[in-house]
Amino acid sequence: MPPRRNILITGASSGLGWGMAREFAARGRNLALCARRLDRLEGLREELAARYPSLRVAVRRLDVNDHEEVFRAFRELDAGLGGLDRVVVNAGLGKGRPLGTGHFRANRETIETNLVAALAQCEAAMELFRERNAGHLVVISSVAAVRGLPGNMGAYSASKAGLAALAEGLRADVHGTPIRISTIFPGYVRTEMNERAGRMPFAVGEEKGSRLLAEAIEREPRRAYVPFWPWRPLSLFLRFLPEGWLARVS
Repeated sequence: MPPRRNILITGASSGLGWGMAREFAARGRNLALCARRLDRLEGLREELAARYPSLRVAVRRLDVNDHEEVFRAFRELDAGLGGLDRVVVNAGLGKGRPLGTGHFRANRETIETNLVAALAQCEAAMELFRERNAGHLVVISSVAAVRGLPGNMGAYSASKAGLAALAEGLRADVHGTPIRISTIFPGYVRTEMNERAGRMPFAVGEEKGSRLLAEAIEREPRRAYVPFWPWRPLSLFLRFLPEGWLARVS
């Protein structure tokens, strides 16, 4: 299979989206980068243009919760790069709080961004891919999707589980076609979004996490845990962990 030359990444102004953009640029891929913070995207474009002058890097301000704008941005960036080969649904939010403690708005925003807005991105990407019967859709879920988690992680884990289920159904829907669907389950990666988080067992740095994510995505797997060790074995452990122990390890 020829390499995916033109890649769109949402949530590319920081964290894993920022890191994946650098990794794919180093692999010679043209990029369409979207996020709310346009100034950060423009700075990244300047950096990549200086390092890789032959690459095309398009940037666009995008709030993924503006669903109509998602469709418009994807179509325009697709036309601008001459056809998107891969879309990475990466934009996400992790600001949930324990249910029933007066933070419904934070939990709602987490689910709206991580699931409903992700649905809009998947729809927009698949419209493009179905038209040409080709393409690679990547959704960035989380190991938190493996099991419903307590406390601050409740809404987040639910949103990421919903996203994984959405991708699974979509994968079955396009089975037997050239369109590929990958669900990626990152473990703990130290990024700007979680810099104030407490204990993060087995965490890796942003640079390493981004590299491992790009490597996994390039293989175009159906599902992948990143890093594979220890998160793939731990995901099996978490599925069968008694509820009484779940709060202790979350």
